[in-house]
Amino acid sequence: MMPHGFPERDWKVFRELREVALERLCERALGDAMAVIENRDEPHHKRFLELFDVLVERNQDIARGFDAPRRSAMLAQVSFIHSLGLLEADELARFSASTREAIESRAKLL
Repeated sequence: MMPHGFPERDWKVFRELREVALERLCERALGDAMAVIENRDEPHHKRFLELFDVLVERNQDIARGFDAPRRSAMLAQVSFIHSLGLLEADELARFSASTREAIESRAKLL
């Protein structure tokens, strides 16, 4: 166990999976943006404002889940990433059992 309460291999798994999850979140954000842009039922200005809101919200998600990855923040970040549905079950299973329990417990609170 490391001083932060999880094995070193979990840190390595996190560093790998955060890149995958970031791509998924960006794909989702771009899809949300396209849906707003392509909604011809709304006036241009309203779509512009909605697009801005989508980008701000997703940027906040990126900041919370992905900025400044540190061992001390790993459990909080990966729990948030998991709460957004950005990790597949087999990916989550790569973490040790104790880390998975901590992630799932924290994610329920978000």
